[in-house]
Amino acid sequence: MKIEIWSDYACPFCYIGEKRLEKAISQIKTDEKIKIIFKSFELDPTADKKVVSSTAERFAKKYFMNIADAEKKIEQISLLGRREGIDFKYISTNYTNTFDALRLTKFAEEKNCAEIVEKLFDAYFTKNLELADHKILKKIAADCGLDENEVEKFLDSDKFSEEVRKDEFEAAKLGIHGVPFFLIDEKFALSGAQPTEILKNAIEDALAEKISEKFSGMTCGADGCKF
Repeated sequence: MKIEIWSDYACPFCYIGEKRLEKAISQIKTDEKIKIIFKSFELDPTADKKVVSSTAERFAKKYFMNIADAEKKIEQISLLGRREGIDFKYISTNYTNTFDALRLTKFAEEKNCAEIVEKLFDAYFTKNLELADHKILKKIAADCGLDENEVEKFLDSDKFSEEVRKDEFEAAKLGIHGVPFFLIDEKFALSGAQPTEILKNAIEDALAEKISEKFSGMTCGADGCKF
């Protein structure tokens, strides 16, 4: 079975959704191997490579809130993450461009290093690191067992740029406007950070080759997050 996930590392619901998917799969009894394929979806391709504002300031501006209300909403989202066992620190994230982090994910995938996805989410939402910083990306890759010199050469190139764009083009063709977005065996499409039980049921239905359905949940898109 193949589960494709369109996602971005700056999306809080993507991290939450990834954790819920992990839990759902752990609850399913099957002899069939379930392969997870991470697909790129930049929430903001124009994002700066340096931090230019705080999370609360950016959130307030995007959703037309004052800072106090923005901080409350950010904390509500963080609480959802903590309930999934994440030391979620959304309020202090350092927002930067994620394109190179998405490229690095493709590089790691080629090296059969699936743990890079969790490490990058953790770096952003727990350690509050800047994912546009090549030094940080090299350190994360090295912690995953990848060769640091090889990673440095890769990051200084444009390798896997086309693959990231291909994922985004595919998302557009499929009508995906928000993430996370799950496509299970090309049969079941689920949008948003679905509850673990819904993800579990969808995977079991796909395993049973039932008719596909669509569900909607909390997502982030170019115009912001829906919650």
